[in-house]
Amino acid sequence: MVRRLAYQELVRNFLRSVRAVDDNIGRLLDHLDHSGQLDNTLIIYTTDQGYFLGEHGFFDKRIMYEEAIRMPMVIRFPAEIEAGSVNRDLVLNVDLPLLFLDYAGVPAPAGRHGRSFRQNLQGATPADWRTAIYYRYWAHEVTRPAHFGIRTDRFKLIHFYGQPLGMEGADLQATPPTWELYDLEQDPLEENNLCNDPRFTQSMDTLRAQLLRLQIEVGDTLPCTMQTDP
Repeated sequence: MVRRLAYQELVRNFLRSVRAVDDNIGRLLDHLDHSGQLDNTLIIYTTDQGYFLGEHGFFDKRIMYEEAIRMPMVIRFPAEIEAGSVNRDLVLNVDLPLLFLDYAGVPAPAGRHGRSFRQNLQGATPADWRTAIYYRYWAHEVTRPAHFGIRTDRFKLIHFYGQPLGMEGADLQATPPTWELYDLEQDPLEENNLCNDPRFTQSMDTLRAQLLRLQIEVGDTLPCTMQTDP
């Protein structure tokens, strides 16, 4: 009973905060409308990664399941973006600064991470746009093991390497290394781990090769040595 009441309180407080954000966005939009600036203003609504509200038995975030890695992204700019359009390209939070600079007419700095997705929003996704994203959570906890992984438009491969690797504040106790593979097309709730399913052996090999390339690309090579066969 206590646990149920605590969960209900968590959800109610979370939804109250969402309602407060919605109310105040409405006030901002009303002001822009009344002042005649609405259609000439780029409006971007986004936030941090998502929050578990009991999915997978978790609360908080920092695990590479869909609820926690997805970010809301609602953008309004009638001059370039069609109302009601939906874009499903893989976009990262490191892309946002480059998008801001692009709209402001400021050249992107050297050594940048990310990429402007202004063309994507216009329905003209570049042919060389990314087809996979890399994720890593390094602050190892026994109840939330350190892990890294790759997500494509269909699959997600996660390796819980479960070691502190000298990270400040991490639990010193290691957890057994495990792999998880999900077919997001057939299993969007990520309930069926396919890493030991022989039908997906080739997919696993392809994803692991992509994962290694992405780790090297972003300079996160330390976890590569932690990989073990699933």
